[in-house]
Amino acid sequence: MKILTASHGKKLTEKISSRQIALLGALCLFLSAVEYMIPKPLPFLRIGLANLPLMLALGIFPLRDYFVLICIKITGQAIITGTLFSYVFLFSAAGTFFSAFSMYFLYKLFFNRGRITFIGIGTAGAFISNITQLFLAYFFIFNDNTFYIAPAFLITGLITGIALGAFCQAFAGKSVWRSVLIGNNE
Repeated sequence: MKILTASHGKKLTEKISSRQIALLGALCLFLSAVEYMIPKPLPFLRIGLANLPLMLALGIFPLRDYFVLICIKITGQAIITGTLFSYVFLFSAAGTFFSAFSMYFLYKLFFNRGRITFIGIGTAGAFISNITQLFLAYFFIFNDNTFYIAPAFLITGLITGIALGAFCQAFAGKSVWRSVLIGNNE
């Protein structure tokens, strides 16, 4: 009979965590590839499908593991789209970092208290990502012309943020996998 100690439990938790990061990271890359095939009316316009795993990871991982998932998503998406060494990568990385961290902190501060849903988190994340990218576009590329693309960018972000948030809300409500992982982290 093998006696399990606290260190065994920590190793098991780390093993489960790394597997879930890998699973959600792979899902980010898959959804990024799917999204890359969808025609875009403007080059910068993206639906944000690859952000779904980031939203699903809320409440599952501590900040360090969540950061690893963000890095997998950003780097993998840049490799898939061929933008790794371009300004598009910088825009995407900045938008994703600010968006993901804002979603993480909104979830931690308000979700368990019932003050926000995934719809609110998804909408806020999309808005912060879009504002970050518009800010960078204003200062590095388009200057005042940024105001011409801003409405389409923000409206699309609002719509997709609500849609992705609604999907996460429905998924989280029915997912045994997610509820088990959140139960293990409490």
